[in-house]
Amino acid sequence: MTEPRDHIGQVADSLLQIEMELRQLGMWEAERPSPEAFESTQPFCIDTLEFTQWLQFVFVERMKVIIEQGHPLPAVSGMAPMAEEYFRPRAESGKGLIQALEEIDQLLSGG
Repeated sequence: MTEPRDHIGQVADSLLQIEMELRQLGMWEAERPSPEAFESTQPFCIDTLEFTQWLQFVFVERMKVIIEQGHPLPAVSGMAPMAEEYFRPRAESGKGLIQALEEIDQLLSGG
């Protein structure tokens, strides 16, 4: 079953919103982490990357490839709770990023 074009467009828009929020927070990075950082077996590469690095260099990059190549979108997503945990001890609230992640979680999880 293929994804409706408008649903794919909404997911693509959400990815752009995530990038914009990371940039506004000053957390969008120009340099890619070392290849070793991506060899983690932990969820979100939590032991080798900051959550925001994982969002940029793993999630956003993979989702762009999935959309560009017409592959099926993931059926489940739950990144907003991880973002809430990440920002809890920080000075930045991350509210806009968390909202963008809630949106993409709902889009991908069928909510």
